[in-house]
Amino acid sequence: MLDPRDLDDLIAIWQAGSLSAAAKRRRVAISTISRRIESLENALKLRLVDRQAKGTTLTYFGELIAKTAEPIAEQLARVNRLADGLRSEGGNLPVRLSATEFVISDVLAPALPALWTQGVDFPVHLQSQADVVSLAGRDADIAVRMSRPEGASLIMRKLPPLHLGFFAARAYLDKRQPSDIDLVRERLLIYDDSYGRLPELIWMEEMGLRTSVALRTGSTRALMTAAISGAGIALLPVAIAQREQELVQVPTTHAPPPRNPWLIVHRDLRHQPSIRVVHNWVLSTFAALVSGGN
Repeated sequence: MLDPRDLDDLIAIWQAGSLSAAAKRRRVAISTISRRIESLENALKLRLVDRQAKGTTLTYFGELIAKTAEPIAEQLARVNRLADGLRSEGGNLPVRLSATEFVISDVLAPALPALWTQGVDFPVHLQSQADVVSLAGRDADIAVRMSRPEGASLIMRKLPPLHLGFFAARAYLDKRQPSDIDLVRERLLIYDDSYGRLPELIWMEEMGLRTSVALRTGSTRALMTAAISGAGIALLPVAIAQREQELVQVPTTHAPPPRNPWLIVHRDLRHQPSIRVVHNWVLSTFAALVSGGN
């Protein structure tokens, strides 16, 4: 008998491109996923992966099996989602919300009191994850992502845009007026390409600011902390940076392009009462954040 988890692991390797990336996505040890693949190979009597010093990839047979198994795994996941929904009608199953570290810590966590006032009687799991999780694979129930996802089984809602701006500590400015600052001559702290070629990175190059970059990171919190310490001028979400009294916005002749976040839920889950409550809370939280940061 085939173990559905083994098929899920094979599909994860196919989608993620490597054994280590699949283990991270599945949130299991590499040794665990490797053992399951060996079990699957023994059951099918086929070699499904190439294990080499430079990494593990699927064989031709492995890719064929993974492609064929994907709709089967999705159907099994639908059964589990349906069962979760039926149980939640009389229980306290958690709602798992996945987002980046910045969204979890600086946007959603401070807004939790507004969620509790709605009489929520179920746990909420805020999962700080940079990787794009699979809602179809039940890695999370709801997700907030900074780029538009793909998937016919997903219901997507575009959230209000997050405007970006440059911010510096008063100590860094050292009595200089923000309007007198020439960003080309400063130390700039910006995002890296962890989430792909973001529009603001392209904008930076077009503005001739690439050679002024002193720090790149995928962490908004790191940019904020570095700016407050006086390490340089950081590109930050305006609505969040304005909360910090130590930071002053440095104007630019052309505003950086905004971030466009998306709220995602699986089609099978959208009518569950607990999912709707959290979904609407995220919508109202982003609306309040952006209205206060423009």
